[in-house]
Amino acid sequence: MNTVKKSGVGQAIDRVEGHLKVTGKAKYASEFPVENKVYAQGINSTIAKGEIVSIDTSEAEKQDGVLKVITYKNAEKLKTFDKEMTAIGTDSIAPVLQSNKVNYYGEYVGLVVAETFEQAQYAARLVKFEYKKDPSAVIKFEESRSKAYNPDNGSNYSRGDMQKGLSEADVVVEQTYNTPIEHHHPMELHAIIASWDNGKVMAYASQQMVDDATIAISATFQIPKKDVRIVSAFVGGGFGSKLNLERHAIMAVMAAKMVGRPVQVTVTRTQMFTNTGMRQQNEQKMRIGAKNDGTLTALSHETLSHTSTNMEYQEPCGMVSKMLYNVPNNEVTYKLIPMNIQTPFAMRAPGEATGSFALESAMDEMAWKLKMDPIDFRIKNDTQTDLHENRPFSSRLLVECLRIGADKFGWKDRKMEPGTNKNGNWLIGYGVSAASRNSPYQKTYSKVILDLEDDGKVHATIQMDATDIGTGSYTIIAQTASEYLNIPVEQVSVELGDSNFPVTPGSGGSWGAASYCNGARAACENAVKGLKDNRNIPQDEDVALAELLKRNQIKTFEAEGMAEPSKEFEEYSVFSFGANFCEVWVDKDTGMYRIKRMVNVGSAGKILNPKTAYGQIIGGLTMGAGMVIAEKTQVEPNFGNFITRSFADYHVPVNLDLANIDVVFLPEEDKIANKMGIKGIGELGITSVAASIANAIFNATGKRMRDLPITPEKLIEAGVEEGVSLS
Repeated sequence: MNTVKKSGVGQAIDRVEGHLKVTGKAKYASEFPVENKVYAQGINSTIAKGEIVSIDTSEAEKQDGVLKVITYKNAEKLKTFDKEMTAIGTDSIAPVLQSNKVNYYGEYVGLVVAETFEQAQYAARLVKFEYKKDPSAVIKFEESRSKAYNPDNGSNYSRGDMQKGLSEADVVVEQTYNTPIEHHHPMELHAIIASWDNGKVMAYASQQMVDDATIAISATFQIPKKDVRIVSAFVGGGFGSKLNLERHAIMAVMAAKMVGRPVQVTVTRTQMFTNTGMRQQNEQKMRIGAKNDGTLTALSHETLSHTSTNMEYQEPCGMVSKMLYNVPNNEVTYKLIPMNIQTPFAMRAPGEATGSFALESAMDEMAWKLKMDPIDFRIKNDTQTDLHENRPFSSRLLVECLRIGADKFGWKDRKMEPGTNKNGNWLIGYGVSAASRNSPYQKTYSKVILDLEDDGKVHATIQMDATDIGTGSYTIIAQTASEYLNIPVEQVSVELGDSNFPVTPGSGGSWGAASYCNGARAACENAVKGLKDNRNIPQDEDVALAELLKRNQIKTFEAEGMAEPSKEFEEYSVFSFGANFCEVWVDKDTGMYRIKRMVNVGSAGKILNPKTAYGQIIGGLTMGAGMVIAEKTQVEPNFGNFITRSFADYHVPVNLDLANIDVVFLPEEDKIANKMGIKGIGELGITSVAASIANAIFNATGKRMRDLPITPEKLIEAGVEEGVSLS
């Protein structure tokens, strides 16, 4: 991709924060210089369910540098949940060390505070806990189906009559697809440096949503929100694990209050498995009915997942199945099994990433049974109306994504009969999948500060509490200010991630770009309007920003702005759409396979910066490939710990696992979505990627792989699908 040096949105400029990152000057949560700081290490339970019957802290307390050992016996009293199985949210309270009960293996049961990190870690190993195990712990998914319940959150959905739709079908596909527990594993470990000074909390924390984190701290400690400040200037990845405030942060704030000094807590890589959320295991049963001509008559999506025994989270796997295709009879249901494993929570494209694997695999199976081209089958069932919401889409270019992607990929060379495209010992397959992702747009506040400098140039500073999780927020916000103030991007500074700044929804859910940039736009427009109004200058008169300040006889001017969805926005369904194409080569003897090529075509509104957007798509495709190649967290069936608890045994894709990748952005500006025509793109990149790979493997081998990850062992053991004739 060519990099250009221009101002304004739509240009593939280098990241404005790039120099800070490559020189190590971008400060992440654990890197802020805080005077008189001490360190703390969390202690994890070693049983899945039961009670702590005794604690011996004496040996730990004797060690040099140890300041405090905190357990439920001496911890600060915090706000606790009013009822069992409270639904978890991004601003939920996070009580910790409040009782002797243990709900899952790895739950925090103590914290050691010491002068150095090494002293805290060593002393933490010396604290002795005696437990009374509860033999009723639920840690085996397969053996716990009888405990499943229907969550009371209104997520079940139906339209039409499923049984009638199935009876009208000429062909029915009924299959179950399984996705395992996965973990987020951002490069930056979860970390916080917290201070407590006269009832006021100051924290440098790795959080995706700053305002929600202040709400969680204030509510947990029952102090005013105005007395909590959080700074999260740079976040080294989150993928959803840093949306909500985890308990290490609460322990750090608690410890700071108890020892009277700033406390740093950094979660270890092993604790990233047990204490920072995960994507839960999902068993998804799909039933699809269609006429011989490919017309869908019915689509059912039933998901069985698990949550913890004390909090509720449900991944919305059926979200895509409600709206992607034109099917009159539709049903989406959920059941949850309470298990003694930590509470799962949102992981990149929660629901879409896993749900689209089931849906798009089943659609491929139906196309094969109908002897239809998989692209033609999807196009035949396209719709411009969201039947789930009974509203038109603000824009929907799914058909264009499929057709343009097919041409770019060379789909015409695909052979429908599996196993017929060969190169020596390699079987070659082509796969396709459709993708969609909701494009939220949320109320966002922003401030702009204009300074007329001695050289006659205007420098603009944009402030908001938005976060940059590695996706380029600093850059696209700077480009927006450059566009609407008509000044070079080099004259724009962006300050983010401070709860003292104007409130935004934070980073998550693919709403960041649209929300942040429209907030910045509103502030910039208000600044220009205010300067013109002050001097009775017509709004349509073109006057340079420096000249406006001069005419106002001021060198500094501030303005705030707020952007929010319009009434028209509420009358439409706003989604991004895409298509994934994949070429896979499978060794017919060993089951080893290689992803040779991937083509991703996206329709995601106005692309603010093709370079940063391309990076997001590459990241999404990599995570989607990881779902297929290797990613799986395994639970030890006797004790409830995770067997996979480091990068030595939890495998993620590396460069050699990936393919030649082409990314295409369709030109689109959806002005119903928002004034700038922006839609979300980050989570679209992972959606349905796994299905495109699995479908390519079927085209290569004639074997349907319905359980992720797809390993060579599984491929060798799998049988060829009925109706496939391999030569």
